[in-house]
Parts: sequence; C-alpha cells; structure tokens
Amino acid sequence: MTPQRVTLITLGVADLNRAKAFYGALGWEPTSETPTVVFYQINGMVLGFFGLDSLAEDQGRPDATLGTGAMTLAQNFETEGGVDAAYAAALDAGATALKAPEEVFWGGYSGYYSDPDGHVWEVSYNPFWPLNADGSLTLPTQ
Repeated sequence: MTPQRVTLITLGVADLNRAKAFYGALGWEPTSETPTVVFYQINGMVLGFFGLDSLAEDQGRPDATLGTGAMTLAQNFETEGGVDAAYAAALDAGATALKAPEEVFWGGYSGYYSDPDGHVWEVSYNPFWPLNADGSLTLPTQ
C-alpha cells in the first residue's frame, strides 16, 4: 500500500441541497448519495459533502460544532484562460470572490473563491506542473 495517498475528502456543509446545487452549477454530477451525504468521483479519489450535524455524529462527537478548516482545495488548469473561466463559473454559481486570478510571485497565475459553506478553492495555472491528459497532476521529479 502507498502511504502517501488520500482516497476520500469529506467536507461538512450546512445545507446539503445548497451544496449540491452549487457544485451542480459547476458541472459536477453526484456518483452516489443518501439524504445526508453526497459523493463525487474525481480523478482516482472521491470528494464528499456531509451535513454538519450528521458528520459530527458520524465522527462520534454529536455535540461538536463543526466549521470550516484552514485548508485550500485546488484545481489546476492548462492555461490562464482556463483559470479565468473556472473562477467566473464559480462566481456565477454563487461563490464568494476572495482573490481574483492574477500573476503570482512564483511564476504562475491563480485566484481564490469560497463555496457557500466557506470552503476555499484555488484555481491555478502552474507552468512548472504540466497536467496529465485526464487533468490529474503528477509532480515532476527533481
């Protein structure tokens, strides 16, 4: 087994239907869902959205108040135009603008938005990290 791997990321959401509508507006289609959780297959892993109360209960701490964490999810694109299009689509779907895409100090181009639950997404073009044909990323070896 490869120790450096993530197979599932689950984010807590205040309103599962709102989250499904937001990501649906971005073109995401659920692979599996129940009344309390929805899963999306993404490039060899799964991203899930789980109602906050149900997620706390599933974690064995039903009285916990869950919020958003200090993390960023990211989508890399092959061009700056792809970044701009993804950023605009997210804002059209109801995202909150955090930082408009711009050239950045490390030689790439990126911007940030948050989804309706405050989960932060970066959209980025990195000329040093070419994407695979399926849109996945394999870091170049040094």
